[in-house]
Amino acid sequence: MSTDLITFDGVSKSFGENTVLKELSFSVSAGKHVTLIGPSGSGKTTILRMLMTLERPDTGTIEVGGARLFPADEKQRREVRKGIGMVFQQFNLFPNMSVLRNITEAPVRVLGLGKDEAEQRARELLEMVGLSEKADARPSQLSGGQQQRVAIARALAMRPKVLLLDEVTSALDPELVAGVLDLLRDIARSTDITMLCVTHEMNFARDISDEVFMFDSGRVIEAGPPERIFSDPEHERTREFLGAVL
Repeated sequence: MSTDLITFDGVSKSFGENTVLKELSFSVSAGKHVTLIGPSGSGKTTILRMLMTLERPDTGTIEVGGARLFPADEKQRREVRKGIGMVFQQFNLFPNMSVLRNITEAPVRVLGLGKDEAEQRARELLEMVGLSEKADARPSQLSGGQQQRVAIARALAMRPKVLLLDEVTSALDPELVAGVLDLLRDIARSTDITMLCVTHEMNFARDISDEVFMFDSGRVIEAGPPERIFSDPEHERTREFLGAVL
């Protein structure tokens, strides 16, 4: 029986004349942490956006947990998407809502949790991310690092099977990056959530990944455990890329 939780099969995607994914096929096993690396424009974020159903593939199929995400009808897509959480670069918090309500809104509206249960879960998550005292604050009253912690708590409040991380530290001041990455390391080590991460933080990728996929021009050109990819890559393009970013 397959343990693959995420499967892309022959997925292509173009924006106008720009082809960002070319008949892409890969799979991610349940509970694994996979990091996507490669130059900007190589299709990494498009993969995450497809899993969140923010983009549609032109061709190919995407399955999550054995259920079809594309092609599928809207009802099935919504059902599959319930098991996927995403943390974006720009936090995307609701500015008019308190921190607590930012975290409880989706579990109540999408999962149908009772308000009390959702609030209890939210307060537990705020404690985990070190922001218990900020439950009643608005996002504008928080630092960038604190907003990103709230965004992580919000994603976890949905109890996702899959957590997508899209350059989650790129909008942060340098002194805030380490705290957010430490939090994500803790989540990776203490939960069985499958993680798909796009990052340019190579030390973080080395620490948390079970497998690293190197992307170039819409394809995976090399994949393997981080110790091999970072220490002894096989592909010349991988060596060039790592030489530039390490």
